Amino acid sequence: MNNLFKIIVLALIITITMGVTANAAEKKVRLKLATTWGPTLEPFSSAVREFADTVEKMSGGTLTIRVDYANKHKAPFGVFDMVKLGQYDMAHSASYYWKGKDTAFLPLTSMPFGLTAVETYAWFYYGGGMDLANKAYNPHNMYFFPGGNTGVQMGGWFRKEINTLDDFKGLKMRIPGFAGEIMAKLGLNVTNIAPGELYTSLERGTIDALEWVGPGMDFKMGFHKIAPYYYTGWHEPGSEMQFLMNQKKFDSLSEAHQEILRVAMRTTAYDLFTKNYALSANAWETMLKENPNIKVKTFSKTIMDAMKGANAELLTKMKAANPLFKEILESQEKFQQKARKWTEMSEYLYVKDNLVE
Repeated sequence: MNNLFKIIVLALIITITMGVTANAAEKKVRLKLATTWGPTLEPFSSAVREFADTVEKMSGGTLTIRVDYANKHKAPFGVFDMVKLGQYDMAHSASYYWKGKDTAFLPLTSMPFGLTAVETYAWFYYGGGMDLANKAYNPHNMYFFPGGNTGVQMGGWFRKEINTLDDFKGLKMRIPGFAGEIMAKLGLNVTNIAPGELYTSLERGTIDALEWVGPGMDFKMGFHKIAPYYYTGWHEPGSEMQFLMNQKKFDSLSEAHQEILRVAMRTTAYDLFTKNYALSANAWETMLKENPNIKVKTFSKTIMDAMKGANAELLTKMKAANPLFKEILESQEKFQQKARKWTEMSEYLYVKDNLVE
């Protein structure tokens, strides 16, 4: 061997030896993570399992995570308080579920007519979003980390075609959160129904329409077998899931373990986004084969203008009521004005000029 090769081999041996020694010396830690999801809600459930596996492998077994799904801890919307109080070290959920605690949490998931998934990640990591997110969560003894994006969520499955605002009058629709408030202002009877009851409610006419996510997550639910009109999205253009971490617990970890968690969470978020995209592409192809009569529709300009008007009215009131909500939303709006010009020049115009026949 020449001298250079000997030096490289020696350096690799030293690096590996130091890594093994460091792992051996690292105190073993086990974390508990609670999810809002059940064990079969793909791709959310598998993303969390894979996150735990990644952390264990990266740490050489010195950092492990026990994942408890909602069917085990029995409180899908209680994970916020569980992590805050230290009953669990971590959670995987969505920030807009906590709007009743603080409306500032809403835009950290998604807002109607807001940022796309890619724009959302750019804002979080390079537009000041992470600092603002933790400004909201730190007072609750928690750190916020992005946890995976659904991309644009569809506007919903409807049993009848929607042409005018009058078609909304008296319509019963499952659409929760901020979007539900907008639809209620347009005359819909808005309700929130547990996921396990959605198909039956739509089939029996208890509701006339519902929104869920997109083809990848809608397919198994079977909505396309009942409601033939599938409307394009407006209310959740880039819904970001979240990892919540108990602040005291995270601060007690070694720097190595902290960095492993950061890297694994960021990797998991990206993988969940891309997996969901692939699931939707595959599911949509299958849906059309099974039910070729599905009609993809876009709400008319009149309806969209009414939605935007209701959205603006509600946001004005919420900004006045909560300074932190105002700060976060205006940061997103400012970033969107800049980023959307590039999104249009790149993604939109490319796709527009190269549509698949």
